Amino acid sequence: MNRARPLSTGRRDPSLGGLRAGGFTLVEVLAALLLMAILIPVTMEGVSVASRAGTLGQRKAVAMRIAERVLNETIVTGQVTTNAGSGSVVDGDTTYPWTLTSAPWTEDTMTEITVKVSFDVQGNTYDVSASTLFDPTTTDTTAATVATTTTP
Repeated sequence: MNRARPLSTGRRDPSLGGLRAGGFTLVEVLAALLLMAILIPVTMEGVSVASRAGTLGQRKAVAMRIAERVLNETIVTGQVTTNAGSGSVVDGDTTYPWTLTSAPWTEDTMTEITVKVSFDVQGNTYDVSASTLFDPTTTDTTAATVATTTTP
């Protein structure tokens, strides 16, 4: 008759000749605590960086939409002849101040219009700029965007 031996979860201690109670030694517990003390701060920093990058991307997209809207409104309403303008737009809990500048284009009779929108992310100020060329001699209100830049 074969007798099945019960499975043991304990460890064999050769000096005692039998099984000892299961559990972790002090060294194993300290090693696990040390590993957690190293990994938890690194993981939290990674989550913080990812959160900041997500917020920055969202606010940059909103700022660019605001810049494009201000450019379009300026061209459609015919206010291109004024040299500068400024204002602010509130989106949610964030205020986006913008400034508009226009200057003669060096190559032609066109006017370069630039809108710069600023926003803050966790204490840092970022700028997004959108520029376009406008030909005041035409009656067509369409213009091509020639440059879009982001400045941290």
